[in-house]
Amino acid sequence: MANRRLAPASEQPAAFAFSSENADWAKGQIDKYPEGRQASAVIPLLWKAQEQNGGWLPQKAIEAVADELGMPHIRVLEVATFYTMFALEPVGKFWIQLCGTVPCDSCGARELKDYLHHRLGAPGHVSADGNFSWLEVECLGACCNAPMAQINQDYYEDLTPDLLGKLMDDLAAGRPVKIGSQVGRTSSEPLGGADTLTDATLFDGSRVGAWRKRFEKDEENEAGKEEAASSEQRAASDPKPARPDAGRAAERPVTDAPAQRAAAGETPVKPSDKDDAADRTESTAQPNTPAPAAPETIAKAEAAGAEAGTQSALPRNEPPPQPTNSGASADAAAPASAPHPSDPKKGN
Repeated sequence: MANRRLAPASEQPAAFAFSSENADWAKGQIDKYPEGRQASAVIPLLWKAQEQNGGWLPQKAIEAVADELGMPHIRVLEVATFYTMFALEPVGKFWIQLCGTVPCDSCGARELKDYLHHRLGAPGHVSADGNFSWLEVECLGACCNAPMAQINQDYYEDLTPDLLGKLMDDLAAGRPVKIGSQVGRTSSEPLGGADTLTDATLFDGSRVGAWRKRFEKDEENEAGKEEAASSEQRAASDPKPARPDAGRAAERPVTDAPAQRAAAGETPVKPSDKDDAADRTESTAQPNTPAPAAPETIAKAEAAGAEAGTQSALPRNEPPPQPTNSGASADAAAPASAPHPSDPKKGN
């Protein structure tokens, strides 16, 4: 990218002032904005100052625009050095701004840059005849027709080194040149010309026959609607007998359930049903089955059994006798008496 600095002092003019015509134009631009917002006109005024000075902005022009808008000089200098549309040093009669962003770079901008290096020299250098200077800039918004370049205020697109060389020769010679695409492309149509919506069958109806079929189906639907309407009229004048409820046979009576009796306004439970439910003559108990005892009786019986049958007659300070082995003699079965720990005669 370019080095965004002011031109050397040796190339700077001593003063700058808008011409009377441009001063009136600048006043009209400032009047577009409300009071206190005059700074919004800084870019149009810088553009007009650059145009008046032969295509580039000297320091005195930047300061004159700042004074016209009541802005600090540094604020206007910030704007001028930010946008590459403002040239800060002398340019040729035809200033070439070559786009080097990704779409143009992918489509051949590097070859164009090599060509300009070979023909004109480094960026910012003005040719000996004063006709050309060039600069690589960021995207200029014509990516569909890349690669492209802006020469002064016009776009030239679909460039190749040969086409760019011929274009520069025509400009230098004063011959008319074609603005826009250099390969005959219109606007941003596909390369090679438009290939959509060119088939005549898209407009004569032959490829959209589905519409005709749809209309024919609509006519059939109208006939079907008329038949359905006549069927409804016949059903209203000559109704058919209804089918039995829930698929039951016609001769089977409807179930006499409580819900149906309640729906009919009758008592849900018939008196006969109540009598059947209250009949005590028939028992559902099994024969020879004793009646269960009361809980209090069971508790008393358990306590009496525990008191009578589970107590032992042995003293609490003597060990219980060993059980007799099956098949043993009486002597073998009788255990030897163990000495009492408290008896001194029965010891070792």
